[in-house]
Amino acid sequence: MRNSSFYSHVSYFTLAAYFDIGLIKYLVFMVLMSLYIVIISANVLLIVVICMNRSLHEPMYIFLCSLFMNELYGSTGLFPFLLIQILSDIHTVSAPLCYLHIFCLYSYATVEFTNLAVMSYDRYLAICCPLHYNTLMTFKRVVVLVVVTRLHPLLAIVGTISLSSPLQLCGNIIDKVYCDNFSIVKLACSDTTVINIYGLISTCVVVFSPLILILYTYIKILKVCFSGSKQTRQKAVSTCTPHLASLLNFSVGACFEVLQNRFNMNNVPNILRIFLSLYWLTCQPLFNPVLYGLKMCKIRTICKSLFGCRV
Repeated sequence: MRNSSFYSHVSYFTLAAYFDIGLIKYLVFMVLMSLYIVIISANVLLIVVICMNRSLHEPMYIFLCSLFMNELYGSTGLFPFLLIQILSDIHTVSAPLCYLHIFCLYSYATVEFTNLAVMSYDRYLAICCPLHYNTLMTFKRVVVLVVVTRLHPLLAIVGTISLSSPLQLCGNIIDKVYCDNFSIVKLACSDTTVINIYGLISTCVVVFSPLILILYTYIKILKVCFSGSKQTRQKAVSTCTPHLASLLNFSVGACFEVLQNRFNMNNVPNILRIFLSLYWLTCQPLFNPVLYGLKMCKIRTICKSLFGCRV
């Protein structure tokens, strides 16, 4: 009881996954800094390309622009935090900053998944209902969908943070390199039934709703591909391959993180645990702009012309 009372209102958390690597930390710092600069440059470039070229002012590219903006948001929420912690000798973070960090990372992840679901719906309309596409996917509907991809995941995360932040905690050690809500809830010495129920409901809304939409749209797209012409199949492959690759990359990375939270990973080497924990937050922001920049013909053509390359 004395220990519980002492830790009921922690002012800071200790990130226990960091360990002393000596002077190598400066090399790690430079690698992560370079990765962050590349991510910022690639995403900003494609956002500018889409915004400045009227030929790209179509629903598909607007959703892509929204995706790239989310990559900027997520990487900015993670990399400066990591860079500071790598150079620090004491890996602590104040409680308010930790909850803000959780909000940034969780909102990035939920918006990412919802945005990918909306993009799958857009591809479904373009491939399965090509004659009605312009009527169904109007500018007003595009704006509404972009707002929805931001709004309802953010509300879900606000609810999660508002329930976890008042918890009485019996410790302040998080076994991660960044703040994680699940790790904080595990430290609670008060009842967590309400937050567990809310977490289950919000997971169903934020994860399974987009997942059902993605599965439905791709079942319909596959049916059209198998029964349609060669031109229809080529269009489906060219526009859906980058989206599927992005979706699979993000889903695999997120699964790594879920498995780490739910199972005992003490037998896994610490470096591998850190890599798997960071994969979905570091690779996706770079993977998307590179993938879409190379695969989308219009974007690739404009980028080549900007850099003076032969098309």
